[in-house]
Amino acid sequence: MKKAALLVEDDEAIAKVIVTALENDGFEVARCDSVAGRDSLLAQRHFDVMLTDVLLTDGDGIETLGRVQNACPDMPIIILSAQNTLDTAVRATGTGAFEYFPKPFDLDELVRTARQAAGSGRRGGIDQGDAAEGLPLIGRSPPMQEVYRMITRVLNNDLSVLILGESGTGKELVAEAIHQLGHRKAGPFIAVNTAAIPRELIESELFGHEKGAFTGAVTRSIGKFEQASGGTLFLDEIGDMPAEAQTRLLRALQSGQIRRVGGREEIAVDVRIIAATNRDLAPMIAEGSFREDLFYRLNVVPLRLPPLRERPGDVGALAQHFLRQAVAEGLPSRAFTDEAIDILAQQTWRGNVRELKNLVFRAALLAREEEIDGYAISSLLETNAPAQGGGIADFDSALRAWLAAERPAEGDLYHAALAAFERPLFALALRRTGGNQLRAARLLGINRNTLRKRLSDLDIEPERFSAAD
Repeated sequence: MKKAALLVEDDEAIAKVIVTALENDGFEVARCDSVAGRDSLLAQRHFDVMLTDVLLTDGDGIETLGRVQNACPDMPIIILSAQNTLDTAVRATGTGAFEYFPKPFDLDELVRTARQAAGSGRRGGIDQGDAAEGLPLIGRSPPMQEVYRMITRVLNNDLSVLILGESGTGKELVAEAIHQLGHRKAGPFIAVNTAAIPRELIESELFGHEKGAFTGAVTRSIGKFEQASGGTLFLDEIGDMPAEAQTRLLRALQSGQIRRVGGREEIAVDVRIIAATNRDLAPMIAEGSFREDLFYRLNVVPLRLPPLRERPGDVGALAQHFLRQAVAEGLPSRAFTDEAIDILAQQTWRGNVRELKNLVFRAALLAREEEIDGYAISSLLETNAPAQGGGIADFDSALRAWLAAERPAEGDLYHAALAAFERPLFALALRRTGGNQLRAARLLGINRNTLRKRLSDLDIEPERFSAAD
């Protein structure tokens, strides 16, 4: 017997494509374009699955789903939407929908999901009603839609999430979104940059220590695991964690218990772990610098953040958001011309969203006119990297400008500044040596292996620097 599907879609072209695809898959399909039409059809007959758009001719498809679910509590619902924001994704899954598809979607995947939903006999989905407004995750591009869908899948469970992405892509923002929209939102969100903690202090920072555990431990200290109890612990730059700390972290994840440094008591902890890294952990596992068993503990749900160059269509919205943010923080009111936005969208943004934010703040500060035009943006892009020469005064100015734009957290200044200024320094050395790594290492006064490792960490390709440069 054929499965019956109800399609609620007011776009004639999209509706025709979906109806044809569902009918070819063996469905019997009824279609309407409004909330009233939907309610009328549901009152007349049974449907095995309903697919509905959000914005309909006479109302909001999500806001009016309550009465549908009361009348048909076991009917799976698939939500389609062109309003491709995290807020829409969370609203959609918050209704208990079986699945959410942002437009444009993969038609084959939609049909497979409809078939699965029709045979499930359950609504499924996530019982989550909070909105995502106010979270600065911006973008309507297909790569960001997949990020939003992954976020909604992990909100109401405690599965470990490993966020993968280049520096500056917004990994901590995603971790915060998972926490703030999830069932642990009433608990604390504790973020730890494991790369910024000295090796000898990282275990104390994570697990705490007892009085007298080591020189300088004059009082008992509560670690991040205990501080995050009932909430979420975000471990940033997990790939830089020392081996001995990896072992203790693995034990804590396996047992759900920690022991303070210098202590004997096992302390139960209730935390959700979200980790992040900008490094490729596979070669680190192969060479033994990262534990394979810890990787599998953390990588239950991998979530990849796309670099900005893979979503140029989002650059304009991000730039406008950062410009509003700059004004809110006291900088002069400015506006981008269309030409300026076009130029921004054409850049590669090796520093990703963080680099774009810094440039927008700098533009808001330095622009001489209320409108920031293409010429102003081009001029700023030419000086986007710290100056190659000019002595201590220029370097000091660059450092001050970076501090004003970046505002690194207390305790993170040294490592953040080092990471920001290493890239142009290594680029300069490679440019002066025509891309020759051995000569560049000699110029810098460091070991060649150290140079190769840092170039890999910073994603700098030596072959880009020719002798002609």
